Amino acid sequence: MSNSIYDYPNLTDEQLNELAGSYKNVLTYVGENPEREGLIKTPMRAAKSMDFLTHGYRQDPKKILESALFHEDYRQIIVVKDIEIYSLCEHHLLPFFGKAHVGYIPNGTIVGLSKIPRVVECFARRLQLQERLTTQIKDCIQEVLNPVGVAVVIECQHLCMSMRGIQKQNSVTTTSEFTGAFQKNVNTRQEFMHLIGAELH
Repeated sequence: MSNSIYDYPNLTDEQLNELAGSYKNVLTYVGENPEREGLIKTPMRAAKSMDFLTHGYRQDPKKILESALFHEDYRQIIVVKDIEIYSLCEHHLLPFFGKAHVGYIPNGTIVGLSKIPRVVECFARRLQLQERLTTQIKDCIQEVLNPVGVAVVIECQHLCMSMRGIQKQNSVTTTSEFTGAFQKNVNTRQEFMHLIGAELH
């Protein structure tokens, strides 16, 4: 049995069965027949899907960062950009998706590059608000690495805006959070914004 920090406990069979029962009720309430061929297995599929889509609750983002910290005297901006995000809006349980751009300036400690996308994923796989997601990523990196500064920008499309409600397709919501040098120094913040917008690759 693996004890990897990336593993997370799945819902128990009893919990999955209860959740599947709830989805079966939903199908009935919307006017469907959950016993017809195409829907017989849908409640359990939906339960297992929700288990996966919310597995971030059962992971520790701080431990993810702490698993790969290294002492290094590097004092320039480190940026991991275009991190794919798939999350669920807590208001309607509809997806929102897009990209996160994360930067930090080390203060004697760097983190393995793959750990930043893992932290983004951990927080995204919860019922979320984009604003809260942005803050949680920033706070986690600031607390664990204690860097000179952290910058997080997230750009997402929300299906609760395009599928229902105002029904405006292609609208994008952008949120940002800055600490330290990124917050206090305009030039540093502008350099970060240039790096995440530049086609360098």
